[in-house]
Amino acid sequence: MPRQHEEPPETDAERRRRRAQFLRDLNEARALRERVQPRRARAARMRQAMRMRTFRW
Repeated sequence: MPRQHEEPPETDAERRRRRAQFLRDLNEARALRERVQPRRARAARMRQAMRMRTFRW
């Protein structure tokens, strides 16, 4: 299914800017979740730490 309007390819700078914005939003959402549900967030951090410890390189 071809696109109706062909947009120019995204530049690296634009892609990096969008990615930085996405990561900022993600971190903000994580911080909010930790404030709202500290126990669940702590458990999630512990699970993540355990995953990282048991991961084989």
